[in-house]
Amino acid sequence: MAETVVKAPLPVGEALTIQKNRITGRDAKSRRLAVVTGTHGDELEGQYVAWQLARVLEEKKNLLKGTVDIYPALNPLGISTIYRGLPGFDLDMNRIFPGSRNETMYEYIADGIIRDIKGADLCIDIHASNIFLREIPQVRVNEKTAEVLVPLAKLLNMDYIWVHSAATVLESTLAYSLNMLGTRTLVVEMGVGMRITRSYGDQLITGILSALFHLGMLDGEAPEIKRPVVSTDGSVAFINANASGFFMPNVSHGEYVKQGQSLGFIGDALNGAVKEELYSPVDGMVFTLREYPVVNEGSLIARILGGVGL
Repeated sequence: MAETVVKAPLPVGEALTIQKNRITGRDAKSRRLAVVTGTHGDELEGQYVAWQLARVLEEKKNLLKGTVDIYPALNPLGISTIYRGLPGFDLDMNRIFPGSRNETMYEYIADGIIRDIKGADLCIDIHASNIFLREIPQVRVNEKTAEVLVPLAKLLNMDYIWVHSAATVLESTLAYSLNMLGTRTLVVEMGVGMRITRSYGDQLITGILSALFHLGMLDGEAPEIKRPVVSTDGSVAFINANASGFFMPNVSHGEYVKQGQSLGFIGDALNGAVKEELYSPVDGMVFTLREYPVVNEGSLIARILGGVGL
């Protein structure tokens, strides 16, 4: 059932409305899972997940205990205008949490979102990459909350869990704010900007059903899930371009590579030259790979999780 989370007035008599789809099973007040997406208007992978998850849960409603809240669009204006941030404000919505009831319109919206999600037994915050990079399905966990969140992240059927160091900017994200308020929140990153990768979405939906089962919210048998690689077993190597041109990869996304293996090259379309050959500095797994071919000096080409073998 569609419910309004928070609403704020817009010019010309319109309103910015954030909605959620609430699906309730038996003993609806016992436990609650929140699934959130659409914070960035150019990240569309979560749209399929929100749509398909609602359909799957309706089919399994007789097995569901508690409540699942699905928030498909925290930034509906961004999604409708194909704009990553908040249209008209040049702001990243994921940098204004926890918000405020007494400041700007978007801070009021952020505050309303936090108030609505707060208290859930688990929140899954779904993101995609930008248009330049493709990410394998992964969960990103702040090292401050790793002890609590990594066991939950392992339930989500993802390929990889990246435990990363804290950064000041994270303190204004939805996930950080909720975790600091005691609402366990996992950040999922997968796919590429402005596209939907159906296989990734289906993979995550299996993981969400797994989480529901382990939270005691879904009867029946637990779905079979992948065993993810965890980044604490290795270190992340960043490969950046030292020249401008177009990038042609020689490896596939998610591939395991050897130190010194060719990752691809940067070509010059004007004179037919190869401006740079790129090689892996470590043995490991390519979990981020350049999707958009045109690069400039300094552009991120790939990220490789080192210390992970075939």
